[in-house]
Amino acid sequence: MDFALSEEQTAIFDMAYAFGQDNIAPHARDWEAQGTIPKELWPQIGALGFAGLYVSEDSGGTGLSRLDATLVFEALSMACPSVAAFLSIHNMCAKMIDTFASDDMKARVLPKAMTMETVLSYCLTEPGSGSDAAALKTRADRTNEGYTLNGTKAFISGGGYSDLYVAMVRTGEDGPRGVSAVLIEDGTPGLSFGGLEDKMGWRSQPTRQVQFDDCKIPSDNLLGEEGQGFKYAMAGLDGGRLNIAACSLGAAQTGLDATLAYMAERKAFGKSIDQFQALQFRLADMEIELQAARTFLRQAAWKLDTGAPDATKFCAMAKKFVTETGSNVVDQCLQLHGGYGYLADYGIEKLVRDLRVHQILEGTNEIMRLIVARQMLAS
Repeated sequence: MDFALSEEQTAIFDMAYAFGQDNIAPHARDWEAQGTIPKELWPQIGALGFAGLYVSEDSGGTGLSRLDATLVFEALSMACPSVAAFLSIHNMCAKMIDTFASDDMKARVLPKAMTMETVLSYCLTEPGSGSDAAALKTRADRTNEGYTLNGTKAFISGGGYSDLYVAMVRTGEDGPRGVSAVLIEDGTPGLSFGGLEDKMGWRSQPTRQVQFDDCKIPSDNLLGEEGQGFKYAMAGLDGGRLNIAACSLGAAQTGLDATLAYMAERKAFGKSIDQFQALQFRLADMEIELQAARTFLRQAAWKLDTGAPDATKFCAMAKKFVTETGSNVVDQCLQLHGGYGYLADYGIEKLVRDLRVHQILEGTNEIMRLIVARQMLAS
């Protein structure tokens, strides 16, 4: 059993980290204030091969493992977890297209998605269906030319910003077997967007409702087969959960590093506060928790890469554990900064806000517990 990263994996991490520190970190606060990420950033990321991390090389992707991909998201989230998480969504959509689309659709969509000239968004959640995703109501009714869509998607990262939307819609009966996946290009008549959501965190990601009102798409915008959309959507979530966990891990590591530096400079009662044993114990606890989270995350990624029968269970466990650890750590980092942690200038309060949503999306942590418990009882 070898826990060390290979030279190639170390190089992947270092490249992503360097790019993030040079091109994302200096601008993260400004982008948050503006409520958007400049589209000029994405072709730079595409040039590194990060737009199709686990898309096959035959389709123009990088063909990395899921473990490799977690290294990229951990490194990028050290610059800004909001930007890193947005890239994860694009990658999830690209992988769905690479895995399930026809050769014609892949040839039509993936080349520009791999350069990020086309930015992808994922549309599953609706105002009335979150954890109960199979209860979605957005309909796609068959026409001679294709489908007519009616309904609303909620909390869509990239709503009104992205170029192509991968949406789960109902083409048949109630329940998961009536769900299909379709593509909708920006600018399609009948496609519109709600107002910009005023969020606690992830504020640089434009988030809006996506509305379909007699939105007509051609039949060749069906992704894969009718009735298989829910399966496609769920297939992407194991990897998505690992990516979000990696974003929590990288951001929390940044918070801990900043806290160590701050405590070495901050003086109280005649000495730097890192010399107080009670605070040293808190630092030690955070280091222990982050190292445990990192090992757990990489084990889960390894199981997904190797097709282990309990991979879904481990992805759920890792997502729950790592995201909660990340939030706990940055909260402690804020406390150790005292009043300065509450100020935007120090960057810690942004991490607290950005990481909180990681316990909700890609399946809430309550659903992660449900997945784990069901598999325990089944065995």
